[in-house]
Amino acid sequence: MKETPLEGDDAQLAAMGHRPELQRSFSTWSMLGLAFAVLNSWTALSASLSISLTSGGSTKQEGNTIGLQVALVATNSLLSSQLIVGIISTLHSTYEPQRWHQFLIYIGLTIGSFVINAFMNSILPVIYRGAFAWSIGGFVVVSITVLACASPNYNSAYFVFCDFVNQTGWPDGVAWLLGLLQGGLGVTAFDAVAHMIEEVPNASIEGPKIMVSCVGIGTVTGSIFLIVLLFVAGNMEQVTTSAAGPLLQILLDATKSNAGAICLLMLPLVCLVFAIISVMTTSSRMIFAFARDGGLPASRFFATVHPTLKLPLNALMLSVVVVIAFGCIFLGSSSAFNAIISASVVALDLSYGIPIAINCLQGRRRIPERKWKLPSAVGWFADIVSLSYISLTTVLFVFPPSSTVTGSSMNYCIAAFAVIIIISVFQWIVDGRKNFTGPRFDMTIDALDAMPTEQEPSIQEK
Repeated sequence: MKETPLEGDDAQLAAMGHRPELQRSFSTWSMLGLAFAVLNSWTALSASLSISLTSGGSTKQEGNTIGLQVALVATNSLLSSQLIVGIISTLHSTYEPQRWHQFLIYIGLTIGSFVINAFMNSILPVIYRGAFAWSIGGFVVVSITVLACASPNYNSAYFVFCDFVNQTGWPDGVAWLLGLLQGGLGVTAFDAVAHMIEEVPNASIEGPKIMVSCVGIGTVTGSIFLIVLLFVAGNMEQVTTSAAGPLLQILLDATKSNAGAICLLMLPLVCLVFAIISVMTTSSRMIFAFARDGGLPASRFFATVHPTLKLPLNALMLSVVVVIAFGCIFLGSSSAFNAIISASVVALDLSYGIPIAINCLQGRRRIPERKWKLPSAVGWFADIVSLSYISLTTVLFVFPPSSTVTGSSMNYCIAAFAVIIIISVFQWIVDGRKNFTGPRFDMTIDALDAMPTEQEPSIQEK
């Protein structure tokens, strides 16, 4: 065997105390596709219209972490199953949706995504490039089609940009703020690239660029799509109460055709399926990385890379088991399931906010020198806005959706969040504090230039 020094990406990984085990098979475009499949702002915002239409209406449209990533898989599976049930309700007027119907669809989508992740790992980059093209193309096709079909019967600009709907019972200001949850969902998990960074060439430069690009594309497409939907929406009361769901009802109002609306709905529905696959990919990598640092029970088992499939199969299976467990919770109580999903958004925001706050308190000087970074003024501005938003929404998102609170309408997010904290603290006391090491920073890249690594012999040597 010939020994050569570690270079570039592998040297940076070794500086944190880890050896390269995963293949760097994701190009910039395929990783952008994965990241946007996770974010998919225009799809997430439109699929979650029911959250904000009653908390501000049209004006609102402008506006511990491993478990939480897994909860996002559950969220996308749930949203997808809701759209499918909505299609069935549209096609069959006598159909009465049952929770177990949605549960079976949810399980089918989850298992299908597992099969793709486990046995089609080598073509995932191709799949994610296709996901990006599908998402952008779907955004363009749906937007142009509904505008053309609804012409000239558009809602007024006043309705779209100024009209305010409040069906929550809270004061208008509080209702508007509660509707921010939809915006939060539309930009959640943009950090997916960070969890796949060991599979990206030239990661220290390409990773940050992909994240920034992804958020920019999501903001533009999401804002435009919501404006388009509001211009073509029919009766808002019918939209908010429709058994088909708000998005499908708006498409029905615009096209005046069941077949046309369902065909258009297939575009965001497939985007959500791509999101299930991509979030499952990133959640498995998070489990693998955390286990590699000794942060989980049976860490050695979950930190194993399958020798043939070249992926952390055990971590992937754990992700699927937890998602199915969430589905069983939904089967028993939709309120409990919704609490877990809401807690995932809140806790993800907090997980973003903690390192930002620590960095700001230390003058933004503690992050090691890097090849790609924002200008200092832009960085400070982004950090302050982020911390302000997180501080506000963390409190708001535990509010009940209506001022009239009953056992069934209560927001159990705070209870779910408390359970997450209790489990995390218990795990830290029992196991984590003894075994968790975290990434190391006691080695510099320069010191690794001479560090040898084994390499396959060349043809001549063979």
